[in-house]
Amino acid sequence: MYTPINQWAEDDRPREKFLLKGKAALSDSELLAILIGSGTRNESAVQLCQRILAAANNNLNQLGKLSIKQLIEFKGIGEAKAIAIAAALELGRRRRSEEAVEWDKITSSKAVFNIMQPIIGELLHEEFWVLFLNNSNKVIHKAQLSKGGITGTIVDTRIIFKTALEYNAISLILTHNHPSGKLLASDSDKDITRKLQLAGKQLDIIILDHVIITESSYYSFADEGIL
Repeated sequence: MYTPINQWAEDDRPREKFLLKGKAALSDSELLAILIGSGTRNESAVQLCQRILAAANNNLNQLGKLSIKQLIEFKGIGEAKAIAIAAALELGRRRRSEEAVEWDKITSSKAVFNIMQPIIGELLHEEFWVLFLNNSNKVIHKAQLSKGGITGTIVDTRIIFKTALEYNAISLILTHNHPSGKLLASDSDKDITRKLQLAGKQLDIIILDHVIITESSYYSFADEGIL
């Protein structure tokens, strides 16, 4: 039976619960309910958000991939509420990206994953990024070099090494995402890596690794011994 939130016990209402018990005490659906503010005539904001989360397999990462058009297909979610949900999840993604600054010294391929996963790990298209390092293996600059479709992207060698020289980088780490989730290096991945290795030798700039990023894992050329 549907009971409006304003008729719930005070410490069960999402906003009041947030104030009384703290944010950690709230479920994902309760936090989302605070964002959208109200439900429909037949279900509370919490019930509506439970329904939305269930459609996304109760996974916030999956929810974050839904477009505004997909969100407003849920009865009770208009454009304003859809934008509020999408904006909150984007802020969460950006927060994780900023937290990755703590990993600015590259000591392993895992460190590369921690820096780049929040940036490209959940994208539905491929992007190619380069980390530019100094002689202490600290990241002095990171840049998106290209952005492609679902199946691939194009890398401009000249831009990469022009940027490296501008930042006085000693070494580079190549990285791109596989939206498919497959952790395998394609022939084109290997070809561009070899091409950049050869170009780097002429400038005494070392390619330390090429890391393929997916939503939950990574593949390192260096770890696999193919660099």
